[in-house]
Amino acid sequence: MATMLSRAILFAENFGRFNSSKILACKTNVAKQQARNLNVHEHISYSLLNEAGVPTPKFGVAKTPDEAAKLAAGLQSKDIVLKAQVLAGGRGKGHFKGSSVSGVKMCETPEEAKALAGQMLGKLLITKQTGEAGRICNAVMVTQRMFPRKEYYLAVMMERAFGGPVIIASSQGGVNIEEVAATNPGAIMYEPIDINKGITKEQAERITNKLGLENVKDYISDIIMNLYQMFLKKDALLLEVNPLAEDINGNYFALDCKCRFDDNAEFRQKELFSLRDWTQEDKKEVDAAKFDLNYIALDGNIGCMVNGAGLAMATMDIIKLHGGEPANFLDVGGGASTSAVKEAFKIITSDPRVHALLVNIFGGIMRCDVIAEGIIAATKELSLKIPVVVRLQGTNVDEAKALIANAGLKIVPIDDLDEAARVAVKLSTIVKLAQSENLSVNFEIPAIS
Repeated sequence: MATMLSRAILFAENFGRFNSSKILACKTNVAKQQARNLNVHEHISYSLLNEAGVPTPKFGVAKTPDEAAKLAAGLQSKDIVLKAQVLAGGRGKGHFKGSSVSGVKMCETPEEAKALAGQMLGKLLITKQTGEAGRICNAVMVTQRMFPRKEYYLAVMMERAFGGPVIIASSQGGVNIEEVAATNPGAIMYEPIDINKGITKEQAERITNKLGLENVKDYISDIIMNLYQMFLKKDALLLEVNPLAEDINGNYFALDCKCRFDDNAEFRQKELFSLRDWTQEDKKEVDAAKFDLNYIALDGNIGCMVNGAGLAMATMDIIKLHGGEPANFLDVGGGASTSAVKEAFKIITSDPRVHALLVNIFGGIMRCDVIAEGIIAATKELSLKIPVVVRLQGTNVDEAKALIANAGLKIVPIDDLDEAARVAVKLSTIVKLAQSENLSVNFEIPAIS
């Protein structure tokens, strides 16, 4: 899925290179929005599906081992599954730090469920998506294990290629849908929905027939229509059921559902957004969100602060061109205040790998003097020991330059972006070499007469 790609690539691809003929492009396009789209835990997805009339297996959520045992006993079954509630894919193939226990485990008794929950709760789960840092597990979902006879794929998403919502379905569910798209694209069907008219019974039945489920046409059609209504009601960007499974008794259940919701609809979905689990997100990204800053941590050593996503991508590209590595994506937007700029500096420089900072602002709505005031305030407050290269153009740029010149701080003003990036890369290299030898480097900025 899209989350397997680096988040920087997701941002880059959002500004072009879209191929509507591939399911991968359809899926990544949903994920790579600049907004911090809400992603919820699996047990919340189950609750929302049940509320919408889409059947799921019986389940409960435990935050202690005793609660897990109680929920397992309530299932009255020997087929019990414990699933770590961590916002990352590949939980079943992952493991908890310091142990071999995976994020999805089967057991037969409440006692086993209690023991397994004790090995999951409060521990860090490491998957291919979390990296070695892992992600904390604060809850486990206790549910009944199903034995699917046949698995299907069903998703509703907002897609530019279709000018609105589209339903995507396949009779080859339960596997990586990107692999199906690559090896057998004909197995995937697309049904665009007119958002003004909504989904019709005929459309739902057409999807059902293409899935080969004519014998349960009314039942599956209702599931499809209920899923679409949930998509609209909850302001979703993506509802992906994989798999929709038929059990040995001929019943159908959504065994897994990935949900993403539009942050722009938060004012309408207050109850839903109150369920956001901030412990599953990068602390720096959480802090940035409080000031309406778009921040994504990367692996480089040159911090970037830019206004506008396109300009941010260009800035990162030119850093790479000069042999450097950006440490982050940070877009302050068009309405940032001095305090927001100061907070942006705090977030960027909290990363110990950052050896230099490049500020690239084109002042349109955003005033350059406001940016300069924030830079000066942050540099003083944080007692920055790394060089700051600043390139400002646009509204109130002369006032901004005067403020920086009179501040007497380690701020290097450069008008040309190419030169600014080159200098930032050179300075970061000097700082890195100095730190490797336990030396201190003092960047004195000559006074301007």
